[in-house]
Amino acid sequence: MSRGTVYGLGVGPGDPELITLKALRRLQAARAVAFPVQRGESVARAIVAAYLREDQDQIAIDAPMTGGDSAQPGYDAAAATIAGYLDRGEDVAVLCEGDPLFYGSFIYLLGRLAGKHQVEVVPGVTSLTACAAALPLPLVGRDERLAVMPAILPNDRLREGFVFGDAVAIVKVGRHFARLAALIQELGLTDRAHYVERASHAVQRVLPLAEVDPATATYFAIILVFKEASPWR
Repeated sequence: MSRGTVYGLGVGPGDPELITLKALRRLQAARAVAFPVQRGESVARAIVAAYLREDQDQIAIDAPMTGGDSAQPGYDAAAATIAGYLDRGEDVAVLCEGDPLFYGSFIYLLGRLAGKHQVEVVPGVTSLTACAAALPLPLVGRDERLAVMPAILPNDRLREGFVFGDAVAIVKVGRHFARLAALIQELGLTDRAHYVERASHAVQRVLPLAEVDPATATYFAIILVFKEASPWR
């Protein structure tokens, strides 16, 4: 009996129409569908809910966003469950918001399954490109450089990104917003900074950084900073 394949599917940033045709085809053909769950909810599953078959098995991956090693047992358990399907010759589609390999949760399953099982990754529209489209402003063009950094980095590491990048994207903002806003103000770039929350979702918010109430900042947000005014901006 041939072994199954695990598909890491990028389902896009939120708009169900932004899933690729290939990802949709893999999703609907799979025997089982796996997805990360935080606080009882799965954003990735919600994106593709209308596309799921009633007879598909669903595998919830306990993946808390608290950092550290708290999510590792959930990925261990999910990898073992998925491996069971693969060993029986059944395919499993693993859903990932945005792109599976761009800060994606599928990375943790890839490390556990690759080399032992057949793996295929289907790239998706990233939250970063969705944020640029929401503004709409080009991320970079010609010879410009883009720096992408997670908000959890300390300020000295973030400053390195601002030195390198002509455009800077800070992802997973959430509780770090006040510190990030203060750093950007210190660098004199507040008037060139934009806040985009839940890009492409029905509840998307797009604001100049200076107009954001820190108490409302969410993990599902990106700050985009353009150091210079380019001709195409």
